[in-house]
Amino acid sequence: MASVVAASRTLTVYNACPFTMWPAIYTTSGGQPNQTAGWSAAPYSSQVISVPNDWIGRVWGRRNCNFTVTPGPNSCLTGGCPGGLVCTGPGTPPNTLAEFNFDSAGPNDYYDVSLIDGYDLPMRIDNNADCGIPSCPVDLGPDCPAAQKGPLDPTGFPVGCKSACEIDIANGVGANSPNCCSGTYNTPSTCPSSGVTNYDYFKLNCAATYVYPFDEFSGTSLFNCPTSKNAAYTITFCPPSL
Repeated sequence: MASVVAASRTLTVYNACPFTMWPAIYTTSGGQPNQTAGWSAAPYSSQVISVPNDWIGRVWGRRNCNFTVTPGPNSCLTGGCPGGLVCTGPGTPPNTLAEFNFDSAGPNDYYDVSLIDGYDLPMRIDNNADCGIPSCPVDLGPDCPAAQKGPLDPTGFPVGCKSACEIDIANGVGANSPNCCSGTYNTPSTCPSSGVTNYDYFKLNCAATYVYPFDEFSGTSLFNCPTSKNAAYTITFCPPSL
């Protein structure tokens, strides 16, 4: 288990899905959580995690995993990471992300549900401080535009919906892409949401999410909560539709 560094914030990860999934947590900056970076979550189970009050990182879920046969990023149908069960790096798209930026000096926590890396599980972030609630409670897989649909599980059911940026990267054009906001498209003025393929599919279904790199200008993507409230957050996979 990772060492604890002055943990003072609480994240609860709840699997409301009717199937086992494998949550993962990755630290971008700050001290380490008191939870290993990947674990198995039975249906309707929860895990309470303490993180330092300067923690910046992400939480996501993995589907259809087998860590014995294919260790590493290909262990799971979605969200697989280096290290297998216990991640040593970020997950492989498509995967729905819960992103957090805590700052002990304030004034705000920043957090969001991100679809920038695509979608693989419905997600909601609640808190106990009466702050905003980012959410994508809709299964985006079945109706995903054909070019972005997948991967498919063994029954042929689409468990994911790839981002347009992921498609561009796979086609070798991700370095200069209006879907990735890269290259000559790396500013808000040169990378408007109108230039992102199928932006509306994600945003209309899941308005309170971060869909592409400059989506903060939509006003419904990046959430904040006063650091002084010391909010505790709950990340729910497969939340009920509100």
